[in-house]
Amino acid sequence: MVTAFAPGRVNLIGEHTDYNDGLALPFAITAGVTVAAGPPARPDTVTVRASDLHQRDSFSLVDPGRARGWRAFVRGAVAELQRAGHALTATDLTISGDVPRGRGLSSSAALEVSLCLALLGVAGLPIGDRVALARICSRIEREWVGAQTGLLDQLASLQSSEDNALRIDFRTLECRDVPLRLGHHRFVAVDSGEARSLQSSGYNTRREECAEACRLLGIESLRDATVADAASLPAPLNRRVRHVVYENVRVDVAVAALIAGDMDHLGELINASHASLRDDYEISTPAVDATVARLREHGALGARIVGGGFGGSVLALLAPGAPLPNGAIELIPGPPAGLI
Repeated sequence: MVTAFAPGRVNLIGEHTDYNDGLALPFAITAGVTVAAGPPARPDTVTVRASDLHQRDSFSLVDPGRARGWRAFVRGAVAELQRAGHALTATDLTISGDVPRGRGLSSSAALEVSLCLALLGVAGLPIGDRVALARICSRIEREWVGAQTGLLDQLASLQSSEDNALRIDFRTLECRDVPLRLGHHRFVAVDSGEARSLQSSGYNTRREECAEACRLLGIESLRDATVADAASLPAPLNRRVRHVVYENVRVDVAVAALIAGDMDHLGELINASHASLRDDYEISTPAVDATVARLREHGALGARIVGGGFGGSVLALLAPGAPLPNGAIELIPGPPAGLI
């Protein structure tokens, strides 16, 4: 029997930059998904129990087939690991978790990563290169679930270290720890009350718009774009490019603020990121904006939408002594994914 745990993540700043070869600054949280793997009840079969949902699934190890919902993640994990050359074994899996789903805290990546770690572990196989494993997990979400995500969530879950944020350069996939010296400051997430789904939201549309902007500008990715480039494009592509250009700048300014311990400046950057995501990238909603306003009125130094957008959670940075807002989840930096 082996047990794997993969954390969810919150992205401090650097939203919708990952698939544009940009920069991001996430950190892993203590909430996540746990997958236990043990001997199979039947040969050549993977049997799965999703304990939180009280649901089960069973399929052939050799030919997983297609499914929907959480089952797509499991079948995709088995198929993609074998496609990558890993000799998996039949197993019984049990999935449980405490990271909220659909709240922009990367419950999907936590599920993908924990499934892959458990499947490798029960087969006696090494984890190997964590960046390569992040790519496999991203393929699961793209090819089996239908969300065209980048590598942000998977790298944050696999590469983060406790008490640090992770500066990721998506052009080189270089990852660098940035100390999270929070003192008595706290990060919290508050549900906007509006559920979201990357498959049915405008997330994929935003990716297509960025690709079209690159085509018109004759560049490989928006990492090479400038503010002048943005101004040369028709709406709404001009706004999409402007967000990506300035969001990359905000990431490195946020790194400097963390190193200097300037949490007030970090809060200002978080507010600026939300304004850009609302006005230029247009992924916010009235419910999200109302939640952001309520948190700022509550005394948050900064608040913004997190995740793919179109609903979900709002991230807020609370000053020392500020009470926890109603319904808030405190986001505690945690360890990376691994076997436990």
